[in-house]
Amino acid sequence: MAKAEAAEQKASDATDAASYEQAWREAGRSWERASDREVDAKRKKLYADNAERARATADEPQPDR
Repeated sequence: MAKAEAAEQKASDATDAASYEQAWREAGRSWERASDREVDAKRKKLYADNAERARATADEPQPDR
């Protein structure tokens, strides 16, 4: 979970589109791994939802700063 949150922070700090997309994809992978390891059903779903959100965000254009 900490790695996923760090990747999301890296994405929000990204200065170019490629690093923005890459960081969001890494966040998605990290959330997915966290979901796979989680035993609590609520957290497992939350992490899976976060993975999906991160992947969807990676497909969107980087917002203007």
